[in-house]
Amino acid sequence: MSRRGGGGRRPDSRRDQPTQAPAPSFQRGGGGAAGPRGRGRQGQRGGAGRGSHSGSGAAPSSPHTASTSTAPAPSTPSVSASAPSTPSVSASAPSTPSVSASAPSSSSVSTPVEETEQKLTLAAPAAATLPPSSSQAMRFPVRPGFGTVGKKCVVRANHFMVQLAERDIHHYDVSITPEVTSKKINRQIISQLINLYRLTNLGGRIPAYDGMKSIYTAGPLPFESKEFIIKLPDSDPRPSSSTRPRKERQFRVVIRLASKPDLYTLQQFLRRRHFEVPYEVIQVLDVVLRAAPSEKHTVVGRSFFSTDLGPMGQLGDGVEYWRGYFQSLRPTQMGLSLNIDVSARSFYEPILATEFVQYYCRDLSRPLSDQVRLKVKKALKGIKVVLTHMEYNKSYKITGISSQPMSQLMFTDDNATRLSVVQYFRQRYNIGLQFTSLPALLAGSEARPIYLPMELSRIAAGQRYTKRLNERQVTALLRATCQRPRDREANIRMMARTNAYNEDTLVNKEFGIQVADGLTSVDARILPAPMLKYHETGREASVNPGFGQWNMINKKMFNGGRVEVWTCVNFSTRLNRDVPFQFCQGLVDMCNSKGMVFNPRPVIPISSSNPNQIEKALVDVHNRTAQQGKQLQMLIIILPDVSGSYGRIKRVCETELGIVSQCCQPRQASRLNMQYFENVALKINVKVGGRNTVLVDAVQKRIPLVTDRPTIIFGADVTHPQPGEDSSPSIAAVVASMDWPEVTKYRGLVSAQAHHEEIIQDLYKSTQDPQRGLVHGGMIRELLIAFRRSTNFKPHRIIFYRDGVSEGQFSQVLLHEMNAIRQACASLEEGYAPPVTFVVVQKRHHTRLFPADHNRRDLTDRSGNILPGTVVDTQICHPTEFDFYLNSHAGIQGTSRPTHYHVLYDENRFTADGLQVLTNNLCYTYARCTRSVSIVPPAYYAHLAAFRARYYIEDETSAGGSTGGSRSTAERSLAIRPLPVIKDNVKDVMFYC
Repeated sequence: MSRRGGGGRRPDSRRDQPTQAPAPSFQRGGGGAAGPRGRGRQGQRGGAGRGSHSGSGAAPSSPHTASTSTAPAPSTPSVSASAPSTPSVSASAPSTPSVSASAPSSSSVSTPVEETEQKLTLAAPAAATLPPSSSQAMRFPVRPGFGTVGKKCVVRANHFMVQLAERDIHHYDVSITPEVTSKKINRQIISQLINLYRLTNLGGRIPAYDGMKSIYTAGPLPFESKEFIIKLPDSDPRPSSSTRPRKERQFRVVIRLASKPDLYTLQQFLRRRHFEVPYEVIQVLDVVLRAAPSEKHTVVGRSFFSTDLGPMGQLGDGVEYWRGYFQSLRPTQMGLSLNIDVSARSFYEPILATEFVQYYCRDLSRPLSDQVRLKVKKALKGIKVVLTHMEYNKSYKITGISSQPMSQLMFTDDNATRLSVVQYFRQRYNIGLQFTSLPALLAGSEARPIYLPMELSRIAAGQRYTKRLNERQVTALLRATCQRPRDREANIRMMARTNAYNEDTLVNKEFGIQVADGLTSVDARILPAPMLKYHETGREASVNPGFGQWNMINKKMFNGGRVEVWTCVNFSTRLNRDVPFQFCQGLVDMCNSKGMVFNPRPVIPISSSNPNQIEKALVDVHNRTAQQGKQLQMLIIILPDVSGSYGRIKRVCETELGIVSQCCQPRQASRLNMQYFENVALKINVKVGGRNTVLVDAVQKRIPLVTDRPTIIFGADVTHPQPGEDSSPSIAAVVASMDWPEVTKYRGLVSAQAHHEEIIQDLYKSTQDPQRGLVHGGMIRELLIAFRRSTNFKPHRIIFYRDGVSEGQFSQVLLHEMNAIRQACASLEEGYAPPVTFVVVQKRHHTRLFPADHNRRDLTDRSGNILPGTVVDTQICHPTEFDFYLNSHAGIQGTSRPTHYHVLYDENRFTADGLQVLTNNLCYTYARCTRSVSIVPPAYYAHLAAFRARYYIEDETSAGGSTGGSRSTAERSLAIRPLPVIKDNVKDVMFYC
């Protein structure tokens, strides 16, 4: 067996082996039968035939389930043949469950939903367990062992180990009346309470407060419930005087005992004796560690920012960045660890509103255009401004801006006098306003609006900029915060030292928490790069990539596509008239030299068109080609000089005309660069159905659990609209491999769903048709049918890489999406339930891995990062579950971020090596470049497809300028319109590349 294969499946003598006989084909149509359904392969209905793991694939005939004395690994979930409503489960420990006899299996009828819920209990495989009452009742697969493939090394992780002393933790509910929404004021109230009553009513305890409804103590308070009256100085900013003394605000604070979180449950979990994560205990410790920084810094989620935590910088357009750090307490194999990472966040500059408006309109002496006024309104709405003309600082929250300039804006004052804003400020404050053509800022309510002149309103400091950063701002932020690994590691160390956790009285003395001084050294391995296969006619038919990159010199594409019918349209007005012809000739020559068959003569002459009439030009090209009785296979497009047309071009081509296109920037086209030609050729080849390279192990069928029998690999992702775009839907995308055993060519589908809905809604759907009965549909079903048509096999195995899921959503996403996968399979053929491995792909985390020695060249790449293929599944990973960090790519600039893979469901019984090696090897098959990529390609492709679909609708959702933020979630859901339908000939290829 090949060492590179990684071991594949874990041995399991109980598991039924799939038969080798050809599987019956499933229906190609979309309609379901109206009559009663037939029985499955094992005499059960609705796909329950895969439920039992008895040997030889025999039907489960025994009426009882035998008790088990030892528990197999929970990563191989099994569904009992007994009726789901009457199992009896003994009260033994989770690791050794015993199951009593159950009802006869012949009485069990399992629907796909019931079967999935039974499977997703993820309890011990032989046990008959109740379906989960909620998604929280699920358990994920345990780690099947640790990986061994690869060269061993040591890396440092930005995890700081945490030691705990014995403490009797108590949780108390806090009620503050009148209710306060500001965490800052809440903290002031509780801080005042502690200062006043710590040594008396609180029994000497120092509580940790979360800023909302809970406080935690390291021992009991002298009461179970008590009321306090706390007084704070009034927030009125006007200075007090002898005639008007400063008022005090009075609050009623009630503290009641809520629970007693037990540190023992956390210790048992970390010792792998308990499988439920004790979130309540971890939450207590997290609040304790966050208490001091929450009072000193600006809190954003789990991060803290301040002007004291590093140099600030300008991002442009009235936005600046502050430095800070992320902090999160995590359970790991070594115990508790505090994950600390440096960070940066955009904030509004504390400047006058007039200075802010000048970023949008230079000339403030003229009224704003409607377009600029809407932009300014969107940028300023919701932020606080402080008036500069008062003797004291009075702040207002901006609700909008007036539609009229201040010179024309009239209102009635308290004396019933009608006057303009300009007149009011001259009479009341003796201020002659300079920018009277500008609109006024609006505060207050619609019934009683308050008009604030922009030139007297300063944006309050410390306000997060939550809008979408433009391209220049993103570039400036990346440039300012990009740090080499050596520098980032040093900054993390400095941030940890600055926090001085062990010198904090609450953390160290009161709660007995100690945080290690240094980063954690972690055992890692460097997986070997896979051999890549190219066409035999090239001088190099295969390559063994070094350091995560290679080139196309002396190589030809594994499957070169054929392009007979093509042309080019140029929308740039700055290019020399000969450039489009020279560019196309160079590109065609490159495609042919790399193994494609590319007709050098365009079907219609290469043309230049008006960038203001893009749709007309595209339709004209399509019609002229159709007049010759031909279908355009590839349209090369040189984009306009001004950005903003790409989305419209793709929408028209892919959803209206059925044209596969390749867009090129005019500045790149004018250079006639060979490397650029090569990169574009790689994209064109997969867009016309070719394959650039494949894994040698795939061709030779040496990939465990993939090439031994037909296997389909899915990638899925959901992208959400940018902050502030409340009217835009979320977009789900699913791709699936269409070639086996090569698993290189992926078909993509997209679907719109409710705003910020994370669960993919259209994996499976069914409708009742009056004529056809139950009609099945959905993206999984469509892709399974396409796989069958492409390979002549139905998938015997499913591997599902799911991107974009946070830890808090694991259970919910798995329950609903696995159910959809099961239903899609069952809708194709009675009893069809191929084993599924469901892996979450996480890129948005804060774990960073650094070389143990930055000076050793055998442990770092050219950018100073750890080497591609570095994998970690020990120490900093989950105490019991099947997860690993994989750095599959070579760094370019900054510090590489490893991808975290977490297995939520595994019927294929992958070994640690099997899944790690497969995932790393797939990262070398990404079609758009000759580099290994940072996330597994199916997930990457799903991400690209979802972003492509957003281009289809961005003109519709952004044209109005208003965000519609006041609409409810239900209203937004009703407003969701389906995405434009992608033409079939476009869907057949990797159009999203």
